Amino acid sequence: MNFKIRAATKEDCKEISRMIMELSVFVKMPDQVKISHEELERDGFCQNPFFECLIAEVPEESKSKEGYTVVGYAVYFYTYSTWKGRTVYLEDLYVMPEFRGTGIDKGLLSKVAEIAKKKQCVRLQLSVLNWNALVRDFCAAKGAQDLTVTEGWHFIRFDGQNLDNLANEAPKD
Repeated sequence: MNFKIRAATKEDCKEISRMIMELSVFVKMPDQVKISHEELERDGFCQNPFFECLIAEVPEESKSKEGYTVVGYAVYFYTYSTWKGRTVYLEDLYVMPEFRGTGIDKGLLSKVAEIAKKKQCVRLQLSVLNWNALVRDFCAAKGAQDLTVTEGWHFIRFDGQNLDNLANEAPKD
């Protein structure tokens, strides 16, 4: 399949937002999406962006049944390991169902890895739902380690009222 991967622009945020919603349906969590394309524009295309994004695009003659040429995306951001150094975290990698298995998914993942290497990152990390064996197997075949299995790491999250409560306990200046 002929496709191109490029850096997202602010003008892509409506398409990214559409695919975020598609991804949320795929992972059975559509009620969890609260972000708008305006927030994506603000947070990803400001002076100090919170994330970067790649877009997978097919030519007009290969567009989706719905008429889309933007058929996949990868959202990532940089973190830091106090043990290893620079790290990139892949938040989302999504390809529309009719374009899966065409190399676009591998292309997006490989491009994020290439960017990570150019930025001297020593790790590419991501989370995969426990039921998504296809992605876990794909990552394992590429040499990724499942840290839940090998090291016993668990991802922990504070949000909503629990985040508010924790922030309210911060020492006052």
